[in-house]
Amino acid sequence: MKHLSKLLVVALVFVGFNNIQAQDENNPWQVSIGVNAIDAYPTNDENNPFSSTTLFDEYFNVSDHWNILPSVSYVGVSKYIGDGFSVGARGSLNRIEKIGDVSVDDLSHYAIDGTIKYNFLKNTTIDPFVEIGGGYTWVDEIGAGTANGGIGLNIWFSENIGLTLQTQYKHAFEDYLVKHFQHLAGLSIKFGGTDTDGDGIYDKDDACPEVAGLEAFNGCPDSDGDGIEDSKDACPNEAGSKEMNGCPDSDGDGVADKDDACPNEAGLPALGGCPDADGDGVADKDDACPNEAGPSANKGCPWPDTDGDGVLDKDDQCPEVAGTVANKGCPEVTEEVQKQLNDYARTILFDTGKSSIKAESTSVMVDIIQILNEYPNAKFTVEGHTDSVGSESLNQKLSEERANSVRSFLIDKGISSSRLTAIGYGEAKPIATNNTAAGRKQNRRVEINLVK
Repeated sequence: MKHLSKLLVVALVFVGFNNIQAQDENNPWQVSIGVNAIDAYPTNDENNPFSSTTLFDEYFNVSDHWNILPSVSYVGVSKYIGDGFSVGARGSLNRIEKIGDVSVDDLSHYAIDGTIKYNFLKNTTIDPFVEIGGGYTWVDEIGAGTANGGIGLNIWFSENIGLTLQTQYKHAFEDYLVKHFQHLAGLSIKFGGTDTDGDGIYDKDDACPEVAGLEAFNGCPDSDGDGIEDSKDACPNEAGSKEMNGCPDSDGDGVADKDDACPNEAGLPALGGCPDADGDGVADKDDACPNEAGPSANKGCPWPDTDGDGVLDKDDQCPEVAGTVANKGCPEVTEEVQKQLNDYARTILFDTGKSSIKAESTSVMVDIIQILNEYPNAKFTVEGHTDSVGSESLNQKLSEERANSVRSFLIDKGISSSRLTAIGYGEAKPIATNNTAAGRKQNRRVEINLVK
């Protein structure tokens, strides 16, 4: 018996210290070992003349009535099944030397009991319970079934190891077997929980059962140690702040580094965390003129006004020639310029009856070209006119040919064709009489007029 006790102690301690787990729901198994005491005196048993006639009389009289075996004398095991209930079994042995006030010759006592236990509280240091059950008890060679009921208390030193104190009344169903109380005191160990990731939090309560984590986060990890669990951390491998959802903000501009195009320079959220020194809405890194405000369309630089006419080059159809706002930055053809242009045009000479321009008109053509170049966005009509000599149809044709001849000459010298149209009026628009040679000479002419 002594060797059996030692083996039980070693086995249970080994089980306990290799299953250091946590809560009852997670650690459904409880093993208890310890000593038991048998007391037949305070049972008010009418079949036992040596018992008290009052129930619980001298209940705590250890020296006179209790039978205690000075070694491990009971072992019990139970499994938690939920809602505070556990079922289990217990075996005990003892030596009976006292039945009430009568000494007897060392009677052996063996018992095997099934138990149903209810714990009132959960996860507390002081853990009271009630227990009912039944079993079979032998005193020497005599055995009988019993019905049991009792109360007890677990005092947990840690989440797994504690002291169990218990007392129960065992009612024998045979008259010849003494009814008695059994008191138990022993070491209890809870175990059996599953902790797949080994983080000390059982799978039942572990929100991340396969990844080691922290109790504060229900078993989920915080890889970067910033106090924000990985599942809620936008940057789980870089320590950050709650304001940045767990991400760092190196330059403190309120834009997380992962979203910051300029993580080492404080900037504006609207510009992806980059600075804008001139406040023009173009980030300095993209601003060709970072210290001078300008539109994004011009890479952050102000639009130039090369000719200084108040019309920006981007809107100025004549960016290198000063003009007016009304004429989109180009100079306007005044009446004086129009008169001068036609004074030149009317001196253009053609071969008689032909549309070819005489060589001596080259200088005046150069003057005309110079004027046209001063107004690069202005459009003109080149108009041909004749006198009334000859048929009207021939005069019409000749006026058209001469107008086109002048237009072609100007185009050849660089004037855009889109700026010039040619039209012939024949003899329809005389400016002098056709009855005199001087008048006819004035009517044979070319005019260049501004298209308004």
